Amino acid sequence: MFRALLVGLFLMTSSMACTKKAPQADAGPGALSERGRKVYLASCSSCHNLDPTKDGSLGPAVVGSSLELIQHRVVTGDYPPDYKPKRETRLMVALPHLKEDVPALHAYLNSISQSGK
Repeated sequence: MFRALLVGLFLMTSSMACTKKAPQADAGPGALSERGRKVYLASCSSCHNLDPTKDGSLGPAVVGSSLELIQHRVVTGDYPPDYKPKRETRLMVALPHLKEDVPALHAYLNSISQSGK
């Protein structure tokens, strides 16, 4: 009984977390970039680096990446047509659950390159 209650509680809270929408572009560039920062730290920094201007243990520096590159790498795990990768390792797997966060990641990674951090 207790286990069933825990499973039910987990399913309820996880489904609530999945229904939260990422800020849209009209929420302002600051909100979008902040969302991207949070997504990057939670999902990307372990392989790339806490500082996206630096190479990580597995992935290259990603600051200033194009929207097309981020879209392809995150959603499909592949590169855009005619793109020459910085590294040939091909270790990154697709993270399609982050599809809605691609604009936020792009806003964050490009806000860093523009501010020179």
